Amino acid sequence: MEKLKLTSSARARSRVATFIGDLIKLAVMLAFVFPFYWMVITAFKPYVESMDVPPTLWPQTWTLEGFRSTFSAGLDIPHFMLNTVVVTAAVICLQLAVMVPAAYAFAKRKFPLSGIAFGIVLVAFMIPQQLTYIPIYLMMSRAKLISSLWPQILPMGADAFGIFMLRQSFKQIPDEIVESAKLDGAGEIKVMLQIMLPMCKSAMVTIAMFSFIGTWNSYFWPLVMTNNDRFRPLTLAIERLRDAEVGIRWNTLMAGNCLLTLPILVVFCFASRKIIQGFAYRGMK
Repeated sequence: MEKLKLTSSARARSRVATFIGDLIKLAVMLAFVFPFYWMVITAFKPYVESMDVPPTLWPQTWTLEGFRSTFSAGLDIPHFMLNTVVVTAAVICLQLAVMVPAAYAFAKRKFPLSGIAFGIVLVAFMIPQQLTYIPIYLMMSRAKLISSLWPQILPMGADAFGIFMLRQSFKQIPDEIVESAKLDGAGEIKVMLQIMLPMCKSAMVTIAMFSFIGTWNSYFWPLVMTNNDRFRPLTLAIERLRDAEVGIRWNTLMAGNCLLTLPILVVFCFASRKIIQGFAYRGMK
């Protein structure tokens, strides 16, 4: 009987702990989801309803007024969006072109001062990006590149986090596989592109996803590196919606934020499984 009582008591405590854990998870989920929910419903409210106090938790009238106002606010939103797409795609391609050879060299090649070189890469984690604003701006200005998209692309070409993460994935691949490929006549480039990369596909997708989010949402970097609307990204245009009208039109501002956020959510939905695999990957399957 005493054992049964202890067992039932332990089960009750386990259920209570599980219930409390589920409540905490639900609270955390709501804390993350509610701002997105509020952004979306406000974007579809008419201006008058978006200014109601207390606010409504569900639009009484669904309308596209906010989205129409975004495109008619005197800003060339499609051009700003095109700049963002071009810069983001260029940064991802450039980073992958730099990171893959660098990570492969650090993981599978022995060369003089390799430890020191990798340590320098890790130091980049500890340098705040704000410290690089003025030096890089001066470099780009002297190179006469300020009036272009290049200041938003070239300085982002090497990502220390990406090199570190991809190196760790490459190191998890057994050396025997690389040696077998070389015995079959494969060169370094063929080993890297046809053997290493396919086995580290999840890590590549994860790095590209992080790069996409960071570049797409970048605000302060393009703010410093641009002096003309012709080269500015969508983030700066959305911020200027606050000044495009008298006062803050919350439905217009939230509609602009929906345009900015939607591509990230779509890409994340397709890449979320690969991101999880990228952190859990352990070499050969």
